[in-house]
Amino acid sequence: MLRRWFGDRRLGVVAAPVVQFVLLGAVSLVIVGLALSVASRRIGEREAITDARSQTLAKAQNLVEPALTADLLDGDPAAVRALDRVVREDVLDDELVRVKIWRPDGTILYSDEPRLIGARYELGPDEQAAIRDGQVEAEVSELDGPENRFERSQGKLLEVYLPLQTPDGEPVLFESYSRYETVEISGQRIWRSFAPFTLGSLVALQLVQIPLAWSLARKLRSRLLEREDLLERAVSASDHERRRIAQDLHDGVVQDLAGVSYSLAASARQDRAPTGDELRAAAATVRSSIEALRTLVVEIYPPNLADEGLGPALADLLGRSRASGLAVDLDTSGLASEVPDPAARLVYRTVQEAMRNVVAHAGASAVTVRAASDGARVWADIADDGRGFDVDAARSAARGGHVGLLGLGDLARDAGGELSITSSPTQGTTVHVEVALS
Repeated sequence: MLRRWFGDRRLGVVAAPVVQFVLLGAVSLVIVGLALSVASRRIGEREAITDARSQTLAKAQNLVEPALTADLLDGDPAAVRALDRVVREDVLDDELVRVKIWRPDGTILYSDEPRLIGARYELGPDEQAAIRDGQVEAEVSELDGPENRFERSQGKLLEVYLPLQTPDGEPVLFESYSRYETVEISGQRIWRSFAPFTLGSLVALQLVQIPLAWSLARKLRSRLLEREDLLERAVSASDHERRRIAQDLHDGVVQDLAGVSYSLAASARQDRAPTGDELRAAAATVRSSIEALRTLVVEIYPPNLADEGLGPALADLLGRSRASGLAVDLDTSGLASEVPDPAARLVYRTVQEAMRNVVAHAGASAVTVRAASDGARVWADIADDGRGFDVDAARSAARGGHVGLLGLGDLARDAGGELSITSSPTQGTTVHVEVALS
């Protein structure tokens, strides 16, 4: 039932973890894509700032600085118009949208926004340091100062400022504002450069891993099915063994002891003491029942299998068969003195089950048992001269129950060995069991 349940759903059970793997891979692609986008934007911002710094420095030194005059410092309108013409024709473009020239005291000497000319604002520490140290600074402008009120409509801007000098050596601060769209353009360019390779590599890796994930899922499901089968066989074998023990107890010991009980109860009802013959008969029945119980206990797990080894345990097992009148030939000369317990137990159970079948069903007069081992395996052959049977028919009848020798065959395969049955009507039966020692 367990195999049928899992078998009907095997594809879905195997596909479920693979689908989860694919979904996790897709999520990973999205995360990597987002991370790549953020990284591209940051790299693009740095690249755009670097480009803006370089372009502003070139325009300021090559175009604006030669146009600076002493008259501009005095606020001469003609000097302002001359500089304005240079700025509008050669400096301003689609990216650079605002120019300011400052005195060190914060007065705006020139701007392409005329309303700022002559206004005075406090220069920040960075601007003062640029004038003092001769450094070129570039950053994303916050546009929160009053001097930036006319740039706020332009959106986010990149700000670059650097010191210049008039012909008389007077320092001034040149400041320009460029559109932030250059950052986005630069980031998109970087994204287009790296995204196909990075995401393509991840997709290719995912496509390579999906068959591996499918194979691993199938192997895992196969192992789980094997474990389910092993559990089912163990439960079935345990139920079969319990039923056999219960039947043996009911048909043997329980019936015998019940007879003793009835006999003694009859004497009590007749208000007389049991006769000597009745007591001797009752004692014999009790001794026989005790012997049967001892035999049953030994069959469940023979104490000498662990203490003395497989050979002596088989000798004791077959000795009880000889007592029933069956001619038994046992050869354990090729058996190592020590056989690991799991393998020894499986061989013992196989011989035990085979002998039980011989006594109960085969109608045999003789049976031969050969047991041997080497460094890698242990095996045993049980051959009888009984009536035999149709192995295929018996296997079909027992399919699904996993009882008797057929169930032991499953256990042998699970242990890395094999169990084979050779038989046909009137030709006797040979059982061969072989178990790996490692």
